[in-house]
Amino acid sequence: MNYIIGGVDLHDNSLVVKVARNIEKPVKLSFPNTGAGRLAFIRSLKARARAAGGAGVVAAYEASCQGFGLYDDAGEKCFVLAPTEMERSTSEANSKNDERDAGRILQILRAHLLAGNDLPSIWVPDKKTRDDREVVRARLDIASKATAVKAQVQMLLKRSGVRMPKGIKNRWTRMYRAWLKGLVGSSALKFCAACALAALLRQLEFLESEIKTFDSLVEAMSEEERYAEPVREMTKQTGVGILVAMVYLTELGDLSRFKGRKQIGSYVGLAPRCRESGEAGDRKGHITHQGPERVRKMLCQAVWTRVRFDSAEKARYDRQVKRNPKHKKIAIVAAMRRLAVLLWHKGLEAQTRAGVFARAAKAPAPAR
Repeated sequence: MNYIIGGVDLHDNSLVVKVARNIEKPVKLSFPNTGAGRLAFIRSLKARARAAGGAGVVAAYEASCQGFGLYDDAGEKCFVLAPTEMERSTSEANSKNDERDAGRILQILRAHLLAGNDLPSIWVPDKKTRDDREVVRARLDIASKATAVKAQVQMLLKRSGVRMPKGIKNRWTRMYRAWLKGLVGSSALKFCAACALAALLRQLEFLESEIKTFDSLVEAMSEEERYAEPVREMTKQTGVGILVAMVYLTELGDLSRFKGRKQIGSYVGLAPRCRESGEAGDRKGHITHQGPERVRKMLCQAVWTRVRFDSAEKARYDRQVKRNPKHKKIAIVAAMRRLAVLLWHKGLEAQTRAGVFARAAKAPAPAR
């Protein structure tokens, strides 16, 4: 085995690299984080490989907000590592700089290539999936902002001592919104509070119009060839709409890379923490909350609908609550995990029939 190995610490403007041949002492290199800089880095590794008699070229860097530009440029010879899966000692955490980070990545990659250690690499979605995620994530972010504005309206009314009239039963109905708009020009609010309320109502109106726009975009995307059949199968389940299905599909991508329900539960962060040592066995804690939070949020919303309208799900929920009435969240989390696994089965069958993703001969185990 003969390798030129590069560990990369990626930043907005620079690539700090530690490069070594097999177990030799590494050297430090630096490149600008631009298209030209990344290509110069790859050419540098290839030149070292030629000088080493045709060695293989392998590089790795941590997943971050920098995206997958370096991976796209380097291709299969580059790995993206999961920061949450990379062990770090206390001394390393307290003594951190770019060069040390690059050296740590180099050591992890070198141990994988030369000693067969597990590599905490992530699955890198294709460019189409990445682009589709932007629309779905934007839709969720806008909804979160709208919820925050509604909360601000409620706090403003509380601070001003204004209560909802008894004739209005529910908030955010047409009648309630008309009452809010009437407050702006009334004597119930002082001038500055009325100005603030008017601004919040304008923000809310804009955000809700954006939600409608993005709902249309998500719906149109769901009709594309790669999503149409999986979405159709998933939305047959009670509580699962187009948005829930599209969040699930864009965040998890190729469902064939998962080998079973345990991997699905672990990936979406619904697996319990394990605290077992020595003779103390079967010590499970709270769920890990790792993986895509957006998926858990959508699963939670869907589960409450299922508990309300699906008799079988309601019966299972009631049985679990009866066993542990003080911790109803446990029953909800269990229902979320069941739904995540169910959607995986339905989505995988549909993706396979539609040939959406080509099955890799040796698909790597999914990492968070």
